[in-house]
Amino acid sequence: MSEVSIRNVFKSFGAVKVIQGISMDVANGEFVVLVGPSGCGKSTLLRMVAGLESITSGEIAIGGRVVNNVEPKDRDIAMVFQNYALYPHKSVYENMAYGLRIRGLPKAEIETLVQRAAATLELTELLKRSPRELSGGQRQRVAMGRAIVRQPAVFLFDEPLSNLDAKLRVQMRAELQALHRRLETTTLYVTHDQVEAMTLAERMLVMNQGRTEQIGAPLEVYTRPATTFVAGFIGSPPMNLIPGRIDAGGGALVTAGGETVRLPLAVPALGGREVLLGVRPEHLETCDPAAALLTPDINFVELLGSDSLVYGYLGADKRGVRLAARLHATSTRAHDGALPLRFEPENLHVFDPATGRRIEV
Repeated sequence: MSEVSIRNVFKSFGAVKVIQGISMDVANGEFVVLVGPSGCGKSTLLRMVAGLESITSGEIAIGGRVVNNVEPKDRDIAMVFQNYALYPHKSVYENMAYGLRIRGLPKAEIETLVQRAAATLELTELLKRSPRELSGGQRQRVAMGRAIVRQPAVFLFDEPLSNLDAKLRVQMRAELQALHRRLETTTLYVTHDQVEAMTLAERMLVMNQGRTEQIGAPLEVYTRPATTFVAGFIGSPPMNLIPGRIDAGGGALVTAGGETVRLPLAVPALGGREVLLGVRPEHLETCDPAAALLTPDINFVELLGSDSLVYGYLGADKRGVRLAARLHATSTRAHDGALPLRFEPENLHVFDPATGRRIEV
């Protein structure tokens, strides 16, 4: 079994606390993505699992064995880095076989393992080439092949697609998904790209300043963000967060730019509380003025082909709450002026402005 257990792990560099009490269990064969902004500690956490960084406190176990003091070479892991880390003077075959030779495997076994991995990654025709003769996507496949031939218990990926262009990233995401389905190897994958996280993960760990914000399946994280940080980080554009309050009768009131509007919410238990009301841009739609729940004053429209991103403010003085909407291109046009919008009540989220935590309603 190759499950990974992370238990209350802390990491400090002097007085700087980088990881602050992360705990998570990764099941055997599971693909888990560590996602968060640059500097949140996700790569440091991955490097601690690999043994490339020491642990200040806490415990990491692989396959039921605590590995805090185990050398990286003895952890039965394989790591793929952002910069490929290929030997420029060696062929593709030699890059993939080198680690196996160091471990003293017989030549025939090395040949079998390399050829099998090359076939899996469609590298067979490239085995005699040097890295400089390969495209970025091919180099990344070689780096993955070098990891695959080791047949590790756990794969560790540290932003492996960051150096690729947009088209190659899409292609490589599909290849990674197919590879995981074939190999079913436990995988930890680090990225700051939410699209990668949403499309690759079976579960994701959203991190912020060395702490866990939320752990869950991608759709769960998207539809029920646990905090305002998650709501703002997962989704593009991020969720609109509108300051408001719950009146004595349980209705939600929003005052912005000198105007007050009532949103479709009835939570008498929260009467009198200040809240943050969240609605995702893609859940807003144009409507007749009489049916509008929000009427932002539009000052910018970003045309994306089939969709348009519309930005504006609640309140005509343009000093109110910033609002974004993702609309079908046929339902809007570039203009300056008020745009009536509505949304379904079930798409409204409520957060505590003091703690940023989700309030269940």
